[in-house]
Amino acid sequence: MSKKRLGTVLLAGVLATAGSAALAADAPVAPAGVEACKACHGPGGISSSNIIPNLAGQKLDYLEAQLAAFKSGDRKNNFMTVIAGQLSDADIHAFAQYWSAQQGLAPQVAKTSPVIPSRMTLPANFPAGYTQYQTIEDKDQGVITKRYANATAVRAARGGGALPDGSSILQVTYEAKPDASGKLVQGKLQSYAGMEARAGWGDAVPALLKNGDWDYATFKASGERNEGLNQALCLACHKPAAGDSYVFSIKPLREAAQVKTAG
Repeated sequence: MSKKRLGTVLLAGVLATAGSAALAADAPVAPAGVEACKACHGPGGISSSNIIPNLAGQKLDYLEAQLAAFKSGDRKNNFMTVIAGQLSDADIHAFAQYWSAQQGLAPQVAKTSPVIPSRMTLPANFPAGYTQYQTIEDKDQGVITKRYANATAVRAARGGGALPDGSSILQVTYEAKPDASGKLVQGKLQSYAGMEARAGWGDAVPALLKNGDWDYATFKASGERNEGLNQALCLACHKPAAGDSYVFSIKPLREAAQVKTAG
């Protein structure tokens, strides 16, 4: 190779390296809290769901405007309102800048397990050790729902304090049909849904989604856990109830606990 040709090759290499370094320097650093986005929108910002949009490669101004709209309530979405409501204007800009700079790709193949997997299991001897504290009849849906709390949760509820690690809440749903008088009659068991708190369970959950150490799960009538549950949606839904130990039915639980004591 001639000296002239060699010099050209070396110069091209230097320019390419410098260009790559410049691009790397300009690439935005992942902002704190970005793991919460990945829980629903995919690890690379490419969603595997038909109803959850891609973030990677979206226009910066569009992303920023949508996050601002979720925060203000101008755009309605129960889950995104919770997330965006925790962000400052600077956070919103950083999130939009980061995702707009990511490579847009074809939709990823759905994962066999969610980003935030559930660790809760259905107790083999349920309902032993649990206290039923609420029954809800829904004639429109044709179901009866019963809620139970374990001894740890009942003791804490009785004292009026926050529910500690070791607490477990289970909801059981049954098919129901009205009898001749119109009263709903409980039928076949449909499913279970639950939440449980264990020390350390919240450590790996992104701060924007974290519900203390609570974990959520749904189960089939057979007791088999639904491994496809996107727990991020449960976490976002319950986060506004932080003052009530993330439990929507804390009031009837406390009332039932007091009645149990009086009895």
